Amino acid sequence: MSVRSHHSLGTREKRRPLRVLTYAGAIVAFLIGSGFATGQEILQYFASYGYWGILGTGGLVLALMSYVCVEFFRAGQKHQFERPSLVFRHYCGKHLGAFFDAFSILFVFLSFTVMVSGAGAVVQEHYGLSRYLGGVGLAVAVGATVWFGLKNLVDVIGKIGPVIVVVAVVLGIVGLVRSPENLAGVHDLLPTLELTRASTNWFAAGLSYVGFCMLWLAAFVTALGKTATSQKEAAAGGLLGGTAFSLACIVVGLGLLANIERVAGTEIPMLVLARDISPALASIISVMILVGIYTTAIPLLWTVSSRFFEDRTPGFRYSTLGLAAAGIVIGLILPFSQMVNIVYVINGYVGVLLLVMMLISTGRRLWARRSGAEAAGRPAAQT
Repeated sequence: MSVRSHHSLGTREKRRPLRVLTYAGAIVAFLIGSGFATGQEILQYFASYGYWGILGTGGLVLALMSYVCVEFFRAGQKHQFERPSLVFRHYCGKHLGAFFDAFSILFVFLSFTVMVSGAGAVVQEHYGLSRYLGGVGLAVAVGATVWFGLKNLVDVIGKIGPVIVVVAVVLGIVGLVRSPENLAGVHDLLPTLELTRASTNWFAAGLSYVGFCMLWLAAFVTALGKTATSQKEAAAGGLLGGTAFSLACIVVGLGLLANIERVAGTEIPMLVLARDISPALASIISVMILVGIYTTAIPLLWTVSSRFFEDRTPGFRYSTLGLAAAGIVIGLILPFSQMVNIVYVINGYVGVLLLVMMLISTGRRLWARRSGAEAAGRPAAQT
């Protein structure tokens, strides 16, 4: 091996861990959005069910989210789909895949409207300004960013996302440490509170949560998978991203549960925890939340625009502006908490069907490997 080749190989080896972290960061940044960053999503899907919401929903989400991220990453790296949305046909076949392709675009756009609503709620609740100012401001900022295309976007949001999650997790830990005694009587307290829940039980809530996240992740993570240099790198990025996000949900959920009486019925639960510590901190957290919403809204809007037009073309740019304007109108119709409950929950159950199809596909693949290995007279583990 030449000195130059050896140097290139060494460079690739050094860059790989950093790339895995960047992939994981991009996944986390994509998922945090207005729901996670504000705490509203965690309140409805985790904390509102008490201990079962944290342990049951949290454990279910951890297992399934990690699996989903790895699968999408591996599929993108292996098959190099011409369009990322073709991953639906890969798992579901021609007709059902076409349905998910179309439905996911609708859901991704509606998720963008939730981001608009969340930005409006933050500006209204913390700064006392019109929610229209926050919603319009976010849509304009995101539209302007997407206008210039997705080039280098993964690197940018991949570095912002982990910072936001770390801050949210620290806030959750502080909320838990400051009020640990509240966890003892929370089981009896929950029925007396007016809490908006994602479903009637923690298990269905967990499935719904993974379901709507999948419809977000499918095209985006599959596109990331195309840039991975190996299946191992793809799997590592997906596993780290899915695991990190799920654990963050559990920790933040514990913080909200310890303060459930104070955060029940609020639009931005995380700001309540921040104000308990310091008004100045609450202002910092409000900016963090807005940045978190921004990092998620960018790929959401990009995904919809790129579905119809090639990135950076005139059609792409004008459709981006039109979709951003439509997002303002739809996103500011209902209060933020209602937008989260309607858009995420309904679409989450549709996503469960995609999860089932993916599990069947994975089962068939593993069975084929085992059968092939046995036919060749080798242990299945060696395939």
